[in-house]
Amino acid sequence: MLKTRVSLLISALLASGLCLAEDKAPAADAAALPANVTIATVNGVAYPLDVFRMFFMERLQEAQGENDPAFQQQAFNEFMTMVVAAQEAQKRKLQDAPDVTAALEVQRLKVLSNAALADMARGIQVTDDELKKAYDEVKKNATRTEYKARHILVKEEAEAKKVIKELDKGADFGELAKKKSEGPTGKNGGDLDWFNADQMVKPFAEAVAKMKAGTYTKEPVQTQFGWHVINLQETRTAEPPKFEDAKPQLTALVQRQKLGQEMSKLRDGAMVDLNEQVVKVAPKTDEAAAPAKKDEEKKDKK
Repeated sequence: MLKTRVSLLISALLASGLCLAEDKAPAADAAALPANVTIATVNGVAYPLDVFRMFFMERLQEAQGENDPAFQQQAFNEFMTMVVAAQEAQKRKLQDAPDVTAALEVQRLKVLSNAALADMARGIQVTDDELKKAYDEVKKNATRTEYKARHILVKEEAEAKKVIKELDKGADFGELAKKKSEGPTGKNGGDLDWFNADQMVKPFAEAVAKMKAGTYTKEPVQTQFGWHVINLQETRTAEPPKFEDAKPQLTALVQRQKLGQEMSKLRDGAMVDLNEQVVKVAPKTDEAAAPAKKDEEKKDKK
């Protein structure tokens, strides 16, 4: 049996600062405690605070919510449920089942892999020259056209054509959108604000890219949502952020690239013996074999 009620235990944890808030360090008295201090003993088995803290931080990240007492209470209750369920699994000898053994090994590998990647990342240094090179690459690819448009969305093509006829007679696009559009932007006159092509479904993006500012589509545009009549209001060229403003993101980008290179070296240097009864090795493609053939042709000519 638990020696204390869960609610009282949570209150004690909060009072001593053991339950961490997001992005905050533990209170001084909590930090002074041994790493293996027990948070609770369940059916005679002691569970360290660090285990609960790891569980709690994962739940906090998943929830993306507020770290308030109600959430902390819920997380602790979930932790206790997990503990007693795990104990029940051990009583039933489920840890020896092949699928459970495999799942446990996968989790072990994941934890070790993430720990190795994090440790490797901490040792990666990024120079200003590397940042500037990355910035030039990002800048080259970041310049893009953005569009400000409105649309009227209806279910049938015939209905969309009627809308176009009304526009041809001088009807106000925004007012028509409010009356006829079945999309969520209809109440705002069909206003989509600024967007780039990647943010829209392909037929819509392709139609907008061919339009001139101040015009509307003379033929309805079909997407999986229905039939659109589009009014392109303005276009602009989006510029990338300044180098100094982009430094944190650039640093993370270069670190990921370097980490990927290090991992490639580790994979390439690993001694791997495949069980060919289980893993079939793919034959070399013509592309892969081409360099070898060219070398042989050169030898024959000589």
